[in-house]
Amino acid sequence: MQNCGQVFRYAVATGRAKRNSAADLVGALSPVIKTSFATITEPEKIAQLLRAMDGYQGSFITQCALKLAPLVFVRPGELRKAEWSEIDFEAEQWVIPAERMKMREKHIVPLSRQALAILKELEALTGNGQYIFPGARTNGRPMSENTVNAALRRLGYTKDDMTGHGFRHMASTLLNEQGWNRDAIERQMAHGERNSIRATYNYAEYLQERARMMQSWSDYLDGLKAGAKVTPLFKTA
Repeated sequence: MQNCGQVFRYAVATGRAKRNSAADLVGALSPVIKTSFATITEPEKIAQLLRAMDGYQGSFITQCALKLAPLVFVRPGELRKAEWSEIDFEAEQWVIPAERMKMREKHIVPLSRQALAILKELEALTGNGQYIFPGARTNGRPMSENTVNAALRRLGYTKDDMTGHGFRHMASTLLNEQGWNRDAIERQMAHGERNSIRATYNYAEYLQERARMMQSWSDYLDGLKAGAKVTPLFKTA
């Protein structure tokens, strides 16, 4: 309604329309109620989730997607459509092209040792194709958008417990609590802040700090999974 209203107001101002017809919808449309994606942020419950994912009995490709999701915390669509050509093992980076990002900006994901190990193990199975996580029926398409969520349901987590998108909120919440630079976190989350102060950042900003953060995050999750009470070490300089 807002978009249509802008069009009609412009049309009225330029003599293309006599009135704003979108105004007739005021009160007729129900407001959109935004809800947060279900996630888990309690360390003990995260540990249980990670151990459950390690024991996943379904497809190996799906299990790898599950295990990689918390380590890279990209959007579900960005994960399932990942291509082998985007992975630079030598630089230890995953470079997602702008056309596949929500904000249409190239995005760099520093890959921890744990993330690289998952990818290298999977490379033997799907490395000859385009997609890292191909669909179950054809290698020419990525896995279904419901695959990760379906796997979580299979592990006993309902849509109110955890979602594929919830790994992003999990990481954002805990990384902020751990004291990492908020700007580095936001850049790694590829959020779309566009105010006058942040408008100048680029895809490589805070990259060295983000690489340290991603490795520390993976080590922290490993510690939780092993049952340790982990206090992550980090440096912002």
